[in-house]
Amino acid sequence: MDVDLREEDAEAHVHGVCFKTGPPERVGVELEWLVHDSADPRSPVPVDRLDALLSSIDTHTFTHGGAITREPGGQIELSAPPGIGVAECVAQTAVDLEALRRISAEHGLVLVGSGLEPLHSPARVLDHPRYRAMEAHFDRAGPWGRVMMRSTASAQVNLDAGERGAGVGGYHHRWQLAHRLGPVLVAAFANSPIHRGAVTGWRSTRQAVWYWTDPGRTRPPEHHSDPGLAWARYALDAPVLCIRRSEQADWAAPQGLTFRAWLRGVPGLPRPNRDDLDYHLTTLFPPVRPRGWLELRMIDAQPGDGWQVAAAAAAALLDDPAAADCAYEATEPYCRGRTLPDHSVWLRAARLGPADPEIGKAVRTCLAAAESALGRSAGTEALRRRLAEFIEQYAEQGRCPADDQLDALRRGVRGARPKEGRP
Repeated sequence: MDVDLREEDAEAHVHGVCFKTGPPERVGVELEWLVHDSADPRSPVPVDRLDALLSSIDTHTFTHGGAITREPGGQIELSAPPGIGVAECVAQTAVDLEALRRISAEHGLVLVGSGLEPLHSPARVLDHPRYRAMEAHFDRAGPWGRVMMRSTASAQVNLDAGERGAGVGGYHHRWQLAHRLGPVLVAAFANSPIHRGAVTGWRSTRQAVWYWTDPGRTRPPEHHSDPGLAWARYALDAPVLCIRRSEQADWAAPQGLTFRAWLRGVPGLPRPNRDDLDYHLTTLFPPVRPRGWLELRMIDAQPGDGWQVAAAAAAALLDDPAAADCAYEATEPYCRGRTLPDHSVWLRAARLGPADPEIGKAVRTCLAAAESALGRSAGTEALRRRLAEFIEQYAEQGRCPADDQLDALRRGVRGARPKEGRP
């Protein structure tokens, strides 16, 4: 175990473990789901029923090795092993997801694909010291952290970091393109316009909540020509969220302490070692997170099997060279000569979705490029058709799945009014 971890050693370690290079070919997904009572969706599901569901799942072996975890607000996450290409990933994950849905139905529960709990405010059901410290840390900045922990759900897509060297397959270019595409993916698949029964005024309230939660760990890093160095600096300058101790102890970290300051020494606090650094990396939540691969964390959970379309679009736009070139050019108008989009672009995408004229144009161009790319790949015809239907139903109309939620609310509640300002 390291005792004296120097800053330069910490930066080198972060660079090495977070950007593992190689030909981009694997695709994985991590799907979070809200859990509702199938007979009474407006009532929070008691923790004992969630425990019973998880106990039942623990006795089940998923065909393709999917792993189940529970999030702080009772959300259920299915993490699937990566497949070689998006078609294999989707096919394998769909089998395990069908089993998860069947087991949930046997318990009178249903998995809901929405980026934000629309009906109520769940309690925190995990009492691990990590989550107690996390909640206390976020509470210092406002209510957003609690909402993020307890009420949000995503459809995360995982892609290889890329190769060494230049070109669209290189990890430098893929890192940049993933960030440039971030607002496109936020807007196209926005699906969280309602919270506690009220319209928030945002198509992706989930993205806005993450944006406001803790800027040093939930917003993108600043651009640097070396993504590894940019990420290492971001990680070391991020506030320490918690410090591991015994499970009976308080894991709270001193307020305002960054990992870099901890490395330099804090009176009364042992210096961090490499294990502490690795754990710290798990507490960083930007929209693109490198963990040896690239986690695309900006996509709201999707209704039904809409996650398949989101995964297919994201993988095609990063992995197909022609689609990647098209996407880079399509995002140039809102990047305005910058390598990465400004924070304001992410917020516009979250507020307006594809109804924003500039972002909507990029959405339509990028999704069309993704559809063409799927047409060039083996085994992706069904995904191509689903993406074409999505484009016709949503992107070409300036709509996103959030608009379906809004339409349903307005049919059922006359005079629904949006909240103003922050969600």
